[in-house]
Amino acid sequence: MLIHEFLKNSAKAYENKIAVVHDKNRLSYGELNILSDAFAAALYREGVQKGDRVIMFLNNSIEYLIAYFATLKTGAVIVALDTKLVSREFLNVYKDSMPKAIITDDKNHHTIKKFLGTGNDDIKLLAINKNSITIQDNPFNCPDCIESDLAMIIYTSGTTGQPKGVMLSHLNLSANADSIIKYLHLTKNDKVMVVLPFFYSYGNSLLTTHIKTGGTLVINNRFLYPNVVLDNMIAEEVTGFAGVPSSFSILINKSSLRKYRFPKLRYVTQAGGAMLPQMIENFLKIIPDVQFYVMYGQTEASARLAYLDPHYLKGKTGSVGKAIPDVELVVVNKAGTPVMPDKTGETGETGEIKAKGKNIMLGYWNSPDETALTIKGGWLCTGDLARIDEDGFIYIIDRKKEIIKSGANRISPLEIENIVLQLPGVHECAAVGIDDDLLGEAIHLFVVVEGFSIEKKDILLYCKKNLASYKLPKKIEFVSELPKTSSGKVKRQVLKDAKLPDHRC
Repeated sequence: MLIHEFLKNSAKAYENKIAVVHDKNRLSYGELNILSDAFAAALYREGVQKGDRVIMFLNNSIEYLIAYFATLKTGAVIVALDTKLVSREFLNVYKDSMPKAIITDDKNHHTIKKFLGTGNDDIKLLAINKNSITIQDNPFNCPDCIESDLAMIIYTSGTTGQPKGVMLSHLNLSANADSIIKYLHLTKNDKVMVVLPFFYSYGNSLLTTHIKTGGTLVINNRFLYPNVVLDNMIAEEVTGFAGVPSSFSILINKSSLRKYRFPKLRYVTQAGGAMLPQMIENFLKIIPDVQFYVMYGQTEASARLAYLDPHYLKGKTGSVGKAIPDVELVVVNKAGTPVMPDKTGETGETGEIKAKGKNIMLGYWNSPDETALTIKGGWLCTGDLARIDEDGFIYIIDRKKEIIKSGANRISPLEIENIVLQLPGVHECAAVGIDDDLLGEAIHLFVVVEGFSIEKKDILLYCKKNLASYKLPKKIEFVSELPKTSSGKVKRQVLKDAKLPDHRC
C-alpha cells in the first residue's frame, strides 16, 4: 500500500475523528486529508513531480503532517531533516539529495535562506502554515505510483562519520507499519505521546502506524520539561508512549513520574539503543501495570527488526527478543553459518545479525558501493554483534564499529556502561576507544553524575570488582551531559574526538 493511502483510507473511515493534537490545536482525519490535498496541489504548481526530492525542515507539528502527506501525494520523495542542523550539515544533505523544493515554516525560513545564500534561486522555498492553505474543491490526484517507488530518504544520524541517505520505498514503510501494528495490537482507539522527532525512523514509525490504524498522534516538543509532557499524557488520555533510553532516564530521574497515575496508558516502547535492565525494572516499579516493549531496529529496516514481548521481560532479561512479524533474522559467524545457541545467550558464540524482509531499504542514496557492502544476497548486514539462547532469543553484544580494539582484546563498550550504570548517582555514561600508541585503543569513560557524591576512584574500584582488567577504563571524565543526536543517541565520535586530561583517571 502507498503511504498516503493510509491517510485517505482513515479519512474515509473516520472523517471526524481527531488525527493529531499539538498544544491547543487539533485536526481531524478529514481536515488533514483535505489540507494535504491542497498543499499537494500547491507543490505541483511549483513544479514538484514524481521522483523529485523535497526537503522538509520542520519540527513536529500539524504542518509537518500536512507537508508529509502532500509530498507523497505528488509522488515526490520526502527528505526530512533535523531543524538543529548547522549550515555545513544541511548543505551536505542538500548537495547529496538535490531537492526540487524545501518546505519549512516561518520560524525556520530565515535559517534556510541563510544556509542557501546566493546562487540557489532555482530552488523552491515554501513556508507552510495550515491557516494560509487554500482549500481546493477536488482531491489531488497524484501520478501513478507503485509500492516499489521511493517514498523517503532518511539520513542516518552520522555518529561515526558522514551521514548516508537510507532509501525507503512505500512498500518498505508499509510492511514495517503492518508488522508493528500486529505486535503492539494497535487500533483506532490508541493515542500515542510523540516526543521523538518525525524525521527519525522511530518517530516516523509512530506516524505511519497510527495514521494507518486511525489512531491519534499527540505531539509534545517540550520534553526538556518532562512534567509538562506527563500532564499532557493525562489530559489527552494517551494509551502509548515511545522513547529512547535517555527518555526513560529523564522520566525516572528528572520528573515527578512517581506522583502520577496513568489509567489509560496501555504500553510503552523502547528502542534507539540498549537500555539497562535495571532501568526498565525501576520504571515498572513506578508504573507496574503497563506493557513494556523492548525493541530493536535500524533506519535501514524502516525502523523495526525485533521486539521482546512484555511477557518475557523477566525470563529473558537483556534480550531484544525475536524477529517482528514477516521479518527473518539470523545470527551468523565469520564463516557465514548460524552461531551455536546456549542456554542463557550470555556465553555462546557471537555473530552478526542479518535481516531479510519487505521492510529492508532499497539502498543508500548515491552510494552503490556502500549499498553493496550492507545488502548481500538480499540480506541486510546490520553490523550488530549478538548471541542467541536455546529458545532463539537474541542478545545484542555491540555494534561492530563501536567495539573497542585494545591490544589483542575486543571489548564491548555496552558491557562497561552497564556495569558503571549500576552505581548510585551515575545518570549516564559512555565508553569509547581512543587512539593509544601501545594498545591501539584505550578505554575512556565519560560519566554524568546526579544527586550523589561520587569520585573517579569509586568508579574505577567498582569496575575492578566487576570487569576483567583489560576492560578497565584508562581515563574517566565527569561531564555535565553526553552529546546526543536529536533522536537521543550518544554521539560517540564526538566523545572520541574530545581532549581529555593526560593522566590516568
